[in-house]
Amino acid sequence: MNPIEIRPLGHSGIEVPALTFGGNVFGWTVDQDTSFSLLDALVEKGLWFIDTADVYSRWAPGNEGGESETIIGNWLKKTGKRDKIVLATKVGIEMGPEKTGLSAKYIRQAVEDSLRRLQTDYIDLYQAHRDDDQTPLEETLKAFDDLIQEGKVRAIGASNYSADRLRQALKISEENNLARYETLQPEYNLYDRQEYESGLEQVAIEHNLGVINYYSLASGFLSGKYRHPDDASKSKRGQGVIDKYLNERGLRILQALDEVAQARGITPTQVALAWQIVRPGITAPIVSATSMEQLNELVKAAQLRLNLDEVEKITQASSY
Repeated sequence: MNPIEIRPLGHSGIEVPALTFGGNVFGWTVDQDTSFSLLDALVEKGLWFIDTADVYSRWAPGNEGGESETIIGNWLKKTGKRDKIVLATKVGIEMGPEKTGLSAKYIRQAVEDSLRRLQTDYIDLYQAHRDDDQTPLEETLKAFDDLIQEGKVRAIGASNYSADRLRQALKISEENNLARYETLQPEYNLYDRQEYESGLEQVAIEHNLGVINYYSLASGFLSGKYRHPDDASKSKRGQGVIDKYLNERGLRILQALDEVAQARGITPTQVALAWQIVRPGITAPIVSATSMEQLNELVKAAQLRLNLDEVEKITQASSY
């Protein structure tokens, strides 16, 4: 089996494995004990880049936000493995009244809250969770730069920015000698290609940004779990997945994944992730697991190397 490739995260000096683990499941679909087991296994198996956010998982009944960070913090306190992981979190999506956006004042408050929940004195990658057009980019970037100068944050990234706004932010950083966004977190997978490839991809490659894309399995569709309208009952999000993806193009993509997977004796999930790992500019797709079985599949995906014919077959099948 191939080793998991280690890649640079932009110009940050931070290196990460070619797959990112999405920590949104911690405190939502998995409890603390299971989360601890998964985190232990991630370190052991070589997928030690963990991405979370302050707002995870505020949407779940009974939660108020901060659950994922709190569980990671409890695990760090219990195990002392802070130096064994690269830890990314985010700020900007509403956590309550007056607790939203990317103003300097709120970033300062939010980072202290995240550090407290994570039980650490620094965050490796601190990301703007989404653009805030009510706050000048320069104010946001200066606030992030201050955190880097203070040693509370090692690098910063942008999530859910348009290509134009990302270019603008990079230009402001350069002109004002401020820390720049080293990473981009866009939605990207075999089905949802067009938005990223039509603008953001060029910005990322041009500026050598690390790209850690989310929804890398299209909410589970690319695993092959949803192939018929009746499969909607397989999960709470099943109907939404089927409404969006179960169409002629979606089925064409699944067929190509099936053909490559069957020829190799592997799974569509592994093929779908391996295709992203070799895409231009993509550093480490984000994907989650809620069990050891799923986690082992992610490890195999990170170790998989597709050949040129396989990549071309899948690229053609998913063309838009």
